[in-house]
Amino acid sequence: MRGTIVMTAIGGLFLTAATAFAADFSDPTWPCIQRKVDRLSVGLMWPDPPAAAPDMSDDTAAAVNDLVARLSLRRIPVEDLPPRVEAFTEAHGTDRALLGHVFAEVFDRLARTRSEVVAGIEDYSLEQIALSERIDAARGEMDSHMAGDEPDFDRVDALEEQIDWDQRIYTDRQRSLTYVCETPVLLEKRLYSIAQMLEGAAE
Repeated sequence: MRGTIVMTAIGGLFLTAATAFAADFSDPTWPCIQRKVDRLSVGLMWPDPPAAAPDMSDDTAAAVNDLVARLSLRRIPVEDLPPRVEAFTEAHGTDRALLGHVFAEVFDRLARTRSEVVAGIEDYSLEQIALSERIDAARGEMDSHMAGDEPDFDRVDALEEQIDWDQRIYTDRQRSLTYVCETPVLLEKRLYSIAQMLEGAAE
């Protein structure tokens, strides 16, 4: 019962995280509305303390590796996962330590993927900042040329073409920002759903 209450409370936390917090705009590497969380904690999703992997037969170890791989595969919808968990528990039991080990392995994989995504978002933001500065610098140079007595129209044309191209790239990247920023949240939700499945199977 305690585990169920904890998991339900944590589930509410994760499902509202995307809208409950605003971006910290003092951090130029984080352009997302969602709050930046560098690392996830397995203890927030699985109520039992971390434990060493239980003793397993070769057959069970192979089944664990297969289940972990499938649970971690993002192209498999969460809705398709319960039958796989059920098939595993029917064949290998519902030992809580074993299912906790499965979740720990899934957590390690998806948390590592999430960290890579967060790092990619940071790089993405810095690239956008650099591109914005390049656009501003080109506009400033173009204005200077046009304010002179004898503007270099060839240079002005080149700058105008550069600005148009850079602006197009900047805008296209901004349009994809919503999807990019949702990816860490989707990974969190997947982990939480998997934890619920395994927690329910262990009870």
